[in-house]
Amino acid sequence: MTTEGGWAMVEFRVERQTLAEAVAWAARTLPSRPALPVLAGMLVEASADGALTLSGFDYEVSAKAAVATDVTEPGRVLVPGRLLADIVRNLPPYPVEVVTKGTEVVVRCGSAEFGLQTMPVEDYPTLPEPPQPSGTVPGEVFAAAVAQVTPAAGRDETLPMLTGVRIDFDGDTMWLACTDRYRIAARELTWSPSDPGFTAGIVVPARTLADTARAIRPGSQVAIGLGGTGDTLLGISSGDRSTTTRLLDDQFINYRSRLSDAWSTTAKVRTAPFIEAIKRVALVTERNTPLRLDFTGDQVLIRAASGDAARANETIPALLTGEGIDIAFSPQYLLDGLAGIDTEYTRLECTGPTRPALLTAIPDRRDDDADSDTPPDDTGDTGFRYLLMPIRLTA
Repeated sequence: MTTEGGWAMVEFRVERQTLAEAVAWAARTLPSRPALPVLAGMLVEASADGALTLSGFDYEVSAKAAVATDVTEPGRVLVPGRLLADIVRNLPPYPVEVVTKGTEVVVRCGSAEFGLQTMPVEDYPTLPEPPQPSGTVPGEVFAAAVAQVTPAAGRDETLPMLTGVRIDFDGDTMWLACTDRYRIAARELTWSPSDPGFTAGIVVPARTLADTARAIRPGSQVAIGLGGTGDTLLGISSGDRSTTTRLLDDQFINYRSRLSDAWSTTAKVRTAPFIEAIKRVALVTERNTPLRLDFTGDQVLIRAASGDAARANETIPALLTGEGIDIAFSPQYLLDGLAGIDTEYTRLECTGPTRPALLTAIPDRRDDDADSDTPPDDTGDTGFRYLLMPIRLTA
């Protein structure tokens, strides 16, 4: 790395879209209120072999993206990360030139030019090394599983366990689960461990995992590894992108035992009409107003009322096995669970109006000529389970 007047020199040229994607990945970890000013910076490193690496770190979570560039002057600088991300996201579709001039990093793209004051790169902390991969899983499968369970994570930071995603590894099976005490969302999936006998149980901050999963590129393979002192670090990498996060305390409820029961009532409904009807009826609800589902032999009556101000009801077809039931839920919690179901039919199972109810997806039929007006006979599920506490009805 050369210097000019004691300041680091860096110069490279890169395609705008390539830079934008890499900057966006690294910027996910930048804190809005950094404990130290230097943590608001994004580390930009250009090597003589043409590799550009962009990194963000807040002592809890790190993110790093590497891309191939045309490097004229290798080196490393630290720049305001969020500002760089905003600038790059709004650049015109032309190659981007980045060069340091004294204490300023100049970003040129087409006729646009920006100058950013550098930050003291020597004060930037050393990023943790990603752990060696323990196995891999298809990116789309992992991202979908994370999206299904994280809506059920708690938001109360005084109960850290509830703000995390529990991940259990047992051979080629991976379980993800979240709970906020009022619901449990869990997903079972298959992955490819490096060691067939690999087992572990960890709790990962849900917000970090959700942000990472949303940024995974379609068609990629995701490598997952545990490391750090006492396996306190989770590493997730996909191609030339990686992230690490500190783990939470691994204490968690025995959620799997709560997802199986002797259900006395089973209702099957078409997913899309069910969701749309719930959204319409929920328009009259206010905070803490329950939405009632009254299941009878061949239909479900969806209804809600907000005192004397407004009421709504709608009936859609349903196939009921067992006794009829009138049960109430938080409309948003119910919609969160249904958002994780991507099959034509949904199954709701319960044992009474005051006991938890289980939502699962009914696998789509394989016979295209089958009668689509009736749900498939398959009793299996897609690995997603959503257990929801009902709201006790007063009248």
